[in-house]
Amino acid sequence: MNRRKFIKTGAISSASILTYPSMNFHNTTNYKLGYQLFSIRDRMKTDPLDTLKKLKLAGYQDFEIYGYDATKNKIYGFSPKEFYTILNDLGLTVSSGHYGFSDYLDKSDVVLEKYVDKCIVAAIELNSKYITWPWLDPKQRTIENFKLLSSKLNKIGEQVYKSGLGFAYHNHGFEFEKHNGTSGYQIILNETDPAFVKLQLDMYWVMHSSDQTPKEIVASQPGRIVMWHIKDMDKQTRDYTELGNGSINYKEELPDPKQSGLDFFYIEQGGNFTVNSMQSAIDSANYFNKNLKAKL
Repeated sequence: MNRRKFIKTGAISSASILTYPSMNFHNTTNYKLGYQLFSIRDRMKTDPLDTLKKLKLAGYQDFEIYGYDATKNKIYGFSPKEFYTILNDLGLTVSSGHYGFSDYLDKSDVVLEKYVDKCIVAAIELNSKYITWPWLDPKQRTIENFKLLSSKLNKIGEQVYKSGLGFAYHNHGFEFEKHNGTSGYQIILNETDPAFVKLQLDMYWVMHSSDQTPKEIVASQPGRIVMWHIKDMDKQTRDYTELGNGSINYKEELPDPKQSGLDFFYIEQGGNFTVNSMQSAIDSANYFNKNLKAKL
């Protein structure tokens, strides 16, 4: 089966779980406990199977991947089909992936479309629901490029939508920097089509770098923020830290998931581990289950 036929078949098989045009997959308050695997990249590099088993014991059920190699069709050393089998055998899922779109910002639409096709095939084989643009290289962060980015997001979003999957943009802090009265994030909100381009809200970066709260952003984009990243901020350095150790009071700051349009959330900690990456994952899961689970 060629790639185009595979994507079309995947779209048909996925259609029964989609609610167009919102692309919300759950419409429920019973969310799986998710983790962004970049948070534990040191262990995923050396022993992914043992890492997944330990994360399951900590209570995690769902993951967001990073680092898909489209040239080799590998993720953590496995093909997407092989990695899906590993997850499925453990009773785990991958609902979203961060893919390397930044490298294609300046590429032609034809080259970008071919790369997106590969990402779609991988996502379908992983039984993921979303494909996510996670990052913009520092040298690309200009107002002109945010406008170019918005155009690319619309193209990718429509292509992904036609495959039966959802597409989202993940923020960091640089999108909130002001440029002559506007910001990259505002350009993205204004110049992308909400039917095709959803949002993955990184709440740490909102609290770290914007003049809004997660609740305010959700209120301004109801139904569009389909995924959350939840991580805490060190009280002194403002670096990452384990949930409950930092300055973000998520008991107050978590938005209404229904207003958000939330389908999935992922705890995340990119570094600054108190002990090590695994212990941080365990500690954050324990804090979430004790203090925040009831809100979702």
